[in-house]
Amino acid sequence: MPDSLGQLTASETVEIIATGQASCQEVARACLKQIETREPEVGAWAHCDPELVIARAAELDRVGKKGPLRGVPFGAKDIIDTFDGPTEYGTPIHQGRQAARDAACVALTRRAGGILMGKTVTTEFANVSPGRTRNPHDLTRTPGGSSSGSAAAVADHMVPLALGTQTTGSTTRPASFCGVFGYRPTYGDLRMSGVMEVAGSFDTLGILARSIADVALYRQVLLGVPPHRLAKEPPPRIGFCRPYFWDRLPIDTRSLLIETADRLASGGAEVEEAVLPPELEELESAHRWVAGFEMARNLTWEVENRFEMISEPLRSGRIKDGLATTYERYIEMRRLLVSCRQAAAPVFERYDLLLAPAAAREAPVGWDPVPDPWVHMLWSALHVPSLSIPALKGPKGLPMGVQLIAGWNRDSQLLSQSAWVYQALATTAWEAV
Repeated sequence: MPDSLGQLTASETVEIIATGQASCQEVARACLKQIETREPEVGAWAHCDPELVIARAAELDRVGKKGPLRGVPFGAKDIIDTFDGPTEYGTPIHQGRQAARDAACVALTRRAGGILMGKTVTTEFANVSPGRTRNPHDLTRTPGGSSSGSAAAVADHMVPLALGTQTTGSTTRPASFCGVFGYRPTYGDLRMSGVMEVAGSFDTLGILARSIADVALYRQVLLGVPPHRLAKEPPPRIGFCRPYFWDRLPIDTRSLLIETADRLASGGAEVEEAVLPPELEELESAHRWVAGFEMARNLTWEVENRFEMISEPLRSGRIKDGLATTYERYIEMRRLLVSCRQAAAPVFERYDLLLAPAAAREAPVGWDPVPDPWVHMLWSALHVPSLSIPALKGPKGLPMGVQLIAGWNRDSQLLSQSAWVYQALATTAWEAV
């Protein structure tokens, strides 16, 4: 057992509480102590009420109600509604906003015995303007966005689990930068009731965790299905992707990915070059215009009534794009998205997993939360599930993820076969510290 209860994974936490080695209150206090110590530097939390946390933990200890996440502390991105704390969307426009009910994902987590520690920092409206979160591995670098606080909190042992969201790369990128696992489900698989919509054509929940087993367990909780262990899989068939943006990647990143593919092949996987349909190059543009069109309309009230309080990068970026996009272009781009998904389907039939970058590089110096968004647009636009695993180190010794992608609705296969991949890379895998 780790020296601190806060260093346990979610699965380990459930086990030690169930066997009486620790109480829910003891685990919660360990996480609160880490937050108290590190929060002034990391800045992962938009809202955290220690008294509420301890009260919930004490109730679980008293009642003894069992659940697959009993006693597990978790964080929720600050665009996800909770009835007992503010949800402010990362903007002063909605300071103090209070929802009347939990989002479905929070309600499901609490029903399973999870303890909400608070709301994690997001970028403004889950977009391009950064919050105050810093990368826990190097405070001069970005944690990535928009699920910045969720990734940093998990990486820094403030909580073992956190909810994020993804429209472009908002879970995958910060998972890579912060050295944790980041799961984006098949589009439409997990309920979004009570979550602020950015662009409904792409929005999904995201899970940040410190083990694949925890990702799988949390996914089952959010699906409302009985928990079960990951299946043990034989070595997978892996398609190594060099997408259309391959030449934009730094040479160090390309070399690391090639080395990773070679190591997996040496470990027993069947690895070959995956050839993507050329029309997928259009997805970057399609994602941009569809997301902009939808987001600009979702923020109509803010644009009409609080425009001066919206940051300049957001005003001149997605909002400007969206307002300039005609309905005819929007429909054209949606049709293109459908045709690209159909064109990509045979690739996912050929392989168990695709191997691709989770980010273009290790976390850069500065506060830009969304560098190199083109890395992620392709996969989010295809609606397929993906997992960023903390398997690499960049030139400065900082974490870098490898992204594994499976076919539509093959999430269970993605997680079980990713476990094989992670084990095969274990001798060089980055572990959050």
